[in-house]
Amino acid sequence: MPYGSRLAAMMTRRIGRECVYTPSARLALYLALRRWCRPGGRVLMSPVNDDVILFVVLAAGLRPVQAPVSRWDGNIDPAAVPESTWRNVDAVLTTNLYGLPDRVVELRRRCEALGIPLIEDAAHAIGTHVEGQPIGTFGRAAAFSLSKHVAAMAGGFLAVDDARTRRELELLRDDLLTPRRLHADLSTTLRPLARSTVRTLHLVRPVWRTMQRLGLLERDDFRMALHAPRLAGTARKAPSLTAYEPWVRVDLHGFRSRHGALVRGQLGLRMSLIDGDLARRRTGVALLSGTTWASPALRDQLGDGPPSLFRVPLLVHDRDALLQRLVNHGVVAGYVYDPPLDDYAGAEFVEPSPDPSAARWFAAHSLPADPLLARRIAGALTKERATPAHAPLSAKPVLDTTPTPPTPLGQ
Repeated sequence: MPYGSRLAAMMTRRIGRECVYTPSARLALYLALRRWCRPGGRVLMSPVNDDVILFVVLAAGLRPVQAPVSRWDGNIDPAAVPESTWRNVDAVLTTNLYGLPDRVVELRRRCEALGIPLIEDAAHAIGTHVEGQPIGTFGRAAAFSLSKHVAAMAGGFLAVDDARTRRELELLRDDLLTPRRLHADLSTTLRPLARSTVRTLHLVRPVWRTMQRLGLLERDDFRMALHAPRLAGTARKAPSLTAYEPWVRVDLHGFRSRHGALVRGQLGLRMSLIDGDLARRRTGVALLSGTTWASPALRDQLGDGPPSLFRVPLLVHDRDALLQRLVNHGVVAGYVYDPPLDDYAGAEFVEPSPDPSAARWFAAHSLPADPLLARRIAGALTKERATPAHAPLSAKPVLDTTPTPPTPLGQ
């Protein structure tokens, strides 16, 4: 029986596509890029994205092409991509940032016309639908992450169209897996329990501050250190996941470690709880969408009820200072993707966006709020007198951006 087939079958039942189990979404994405893109190809992607994804693309031997994005959600704006760029890309990689969907219908139409693959990064979007169809079913392949949901902190899937392709990718995956280690399995199993205990005992602030002081965090800022000279020298080894592992492994050292029965069993139990997790997220999204800080892109998703977002993008002034003050309220808000990847990595490693202004504005003002902590975050922002950020007059919003009153503390 193929490795992880029981978990893969659970995901297949959920989205209706053949699934390959992987230890992480980043490994799933690497599999997709190696399967459908030739080394040296150019991949259109949003610059408002995790830097790990940039390094996965580089590890696959590909050139990241940064796209213009929507000012309201950080996802690719297909209409703003120049025709010359469309004619010269070999694949498109979505983000579905924080669970807000990419313009997948338009992107799929473009990719079909050009004869290039659409690859969906659905790590944030297990509960996201477009026109009644789940994200992860629009492209040639889709990478999902369990570490973003039900506090699993490990596990991923690559969804594909047919069983033959699944079997081919299982073989490629098996070649990339590193041996299982018992201590790593124990750590992967216990970390979610430890995090839950810290939150339950209201120890988030002292634990986070202690980790900062002891230098136990891998990132000193929102982005990891680029190490440009070493990165440039690594390019001649691409495609190679091993060569890029110092960058790809950040925040998840076991991203390609073979999970034993202990980890897979825990992940199976947590997957069985995912519908309850998504329902609680919808409740939190409903609360945060009614605040003055909510992105207009969120309101556009409320037609059939609140979506099950991984994070809710709140747009605030003085975001960096607010993030520090939120720690005092027991909230550590991660998943901030600032600066955009073209500003972070530069033209040596990516093709810069032809219009970077929207990405810069969104990245600088977006505060990703965990909907499972919606009441605490809304209350903390109210206490801190957080000021909502409104886009400059040069922006061309397509949605109503009239602010609504902040949610009162305690509601």
